[in-house]
Amino acid sequence: MTDIRPMLGAGLDPVQAQRIYRAILTAFARPGVATALPATGFPPALLPVLALADLETGIHLLDADEWAAAVTVATGAPVASLQTAKYVTALRPMTPGELGAVAVGTALRPEAGATVICAVEALHGGTPTHISGPGVREQLDFAPTVDAEFWAVRGDRNAHFPAGADLLFVDAEGALAGVPRTTAVDFGKAN
Repeated sequence: MTDIRPMLGAGLDPVQAQRIYRAILTAFARPGVATALPATGFPPALLPVLALADLETGIHLLDADEWAAAVTVATGAPVASLQTAKYVTALRPMTPGELGAVAVGTALRPEAGATVICAVEALHGGTPTHISGPGVREQLDFAPTVDAEFWAVRGDRNAHFPAGADLLFVDAEGALAGVPRTTAVDFGKAN
């Protein structure tokens, strides 16, 4: 059993949480455009779940066993399976198979779709894409370090809008970019 006493003060202070929340809103309002997360003692990919999760939102952490207790203590969020979690966080690039297993909700319950927070090496240098849709003034080139199969799975999972999953990509420096389910992604077609 893990001794949680050292983690009881874990979490974000209110100012940090507010700055992270604002960065997440900006990332989803302006898909594919990087915004900066504040520096904290946590890995940058954990910051969105620390700011968003609460007692009623199940979380699932991939490759983050050493952080799981701190996140659950700080947020009060229950641990859930990959298939049912509201917030799925990977401290390394997520595989297409893992993305294919996340919750997408239904037409009547789109809010049951997951928000996937995925650590990436960089927000550029991956499979080139064009993104368009709400929040994108003109088609935008976007290429986080995920492969074409990841984008194909994302397209399949979001094919029955309003059901779908929302994506947040976070690099090691704390740059954050969002791709909500409303964003169209044409992969392998960017200039």
